[in-house]
Amino acid sequence: MTTPAVTSTTSRTKSLVLAVLCLCVIAIYMDAMIVNLALPSLVRELGSSTSGLQWIIDAYALTFAALVLAAGSLGDRFGRRSTLLAGLLVFTVATGMGALCTSTGQLIAARTVMGLGAALIYPSTLSILTNVFVERRERAAAIGVWGAVSGIGVVLGPILGGVLLEHFWWGSVFVVVVPVGLVCILLVALLVPNSRDPETPGLDFPGLVLSTTAIGLLVYTIIEAPNRGWLSALSLLGFVGAAALFAGLVWRELNTAHPMIDVRLFRNLRFSAACATITITFFTLNGFTFLVTQYFQFLKSYTPLGAGVRLIPVAVAIIIGSVVGGKLVIKLGTRIVVTAGLVLMASAYAWFSIDGIETSYWLIAAQMVVIGLGIGSVAVPATEAIMGVVPAAKAGIGSAMNDATRLFGGTLGIAVVGSVHHSLYNNKLPDGSVPGVPPELLEHSRDSVGAALQAAAGLAARGQNAVAEALADGAQSAFLHGFQVSCLVVTGICAVAAVVAGTLLPAHPPVPEPAPADNQADVANA
Repeated sequence: MTTPAVTSTTSRTKSLVLAVLCLCVIAIYMDAMIVNLALPSLVRELGSSTSGLQWIIDAYALTFAALVLAAGSLGDRFGRRSTLLAGLLVFTVATGMGALCTSTGQLIAARTVMGLGAALIYPSTLSILTNVFVERRERAAAIGVWGAVSGIGVVLGPILGGVLLEHFWWGSVFVVVVPVGLVCILLVALLVPNSRDPETPGLDFPGLVLSTTAIGLLVYTIIEAPNRGWLSALSLLGFVGAAALFAGLVWRELNTAHPMIDVRLFRNLRFSAACATITITFFTLNGFTFLVTQYFQFLKSYTPLGAGVRLIPVAVAIIIGSVVGGKLVIKLGTRIVVTAGLVLMASAYAWFSIDGIETSYWLIAAQMVVIGLGIGSVAVPATEAIMGVVPAAKAGIGSAMNDATRLFGGTLGIAVVGSVHHSLYNNKLPDGSVPGVPPELLEHSRDSVGAALQAAAGLAARGQNAVAEALADGAQSAFLHGFQVSCLVVTGICAVAAVVAGTLLPAHPPVPEPAPADNQADVANA
């Protein structure tokens, strides 16, 4: 016997289903934040270079972004709960395997598989939520909670990761996520109803290959550009190849009966503006987080736990901003709330650009609060605007489009901000810039500020204290220079996004059509 998804979910209590979905989201964000906090440890214990660190983060995000659209389609066709369970299983197993890695390459491979699991999890949570909460106000409130719990993951990740890194080896930051994944599997199997859209067509494999290859080539080219040169033949060839692949993807999706990406949606400037603002929000957040975790540990000399605890203000502010933004969007409209959030973000990043090594943490905490409030104010209303364009029966692919914009932005943020910073860092450490340091040691120091500080410690251990201090000071100064300029770049991007949002976003997005009776939940399997 089958019944509509909403009826089945009501009998199980909507709030309980929402809690389970939120726990799944927390697991994903915990994993992401813990890895960011472990970056300095990976430099010391695995010898990871700056590009290696970028790939440890981006292998996860790239796979996530490349496959999330296909995963959303899978959920619509074969069942959203079934897809969620499959994703949780892959994610949990891969996370456990990550703890056993002994090299940067192995960890990158494990992170790639984690990204596959996350791609199956994330769109399933939002598509299930959209089919459970169909009334405008309750849907906005539910999306607000769903968006806010990312902040909880951001809080728990650094705290747990900091404690573990203080007492155990770096792999413990992955082990701690495994029991959370197992609990999620159990609760989803017991409590979450299944739903699907039986009219969803098969997968668009050519579209999947084109999108994955295009994003992968673009990210790879950006990450390797500081070493090759931004205008080198290989870099230019990579950028041209990526542009050609994206053009081929658009042509393919416009000329197939069942596209993976409905690019026609982007003709709606309001939809495009909502996607752009979310992309930019997560571009700036991930790029900033990639740098600030290193800033805390390499320049401020905080322990991993100390760095993790000091990230709490931005996480709490994201929670508050998401909840408040979800409520204000009903009263003030999407355009006002999102534009205000982007202005807050631009102001905070500009404020960060004047920070130095001696800047008080309390000032930094205030800056992070402003960033978090801005992010929360943007993400929830823009998400609602995107989901408002898509019928509930197509919630899986609509959710995946929303997730893809977050992930694409986050992946590019780490690649672009990390590569711009690495270029600036390298330019501040030319040959002969630190007298007394052997050329091969200075070359190694250009890999990252962590490598430079390790080299300085080696010099100090050999009694070359003056040279060691000069190398450490030079590397920290170079890192800070890159950090400040990168913050200004991010400021400009947020300012442009604020203009776009204020011009194109709707005051109030349309409410999606309710799911038809065919969008069924299998009570026997729920």
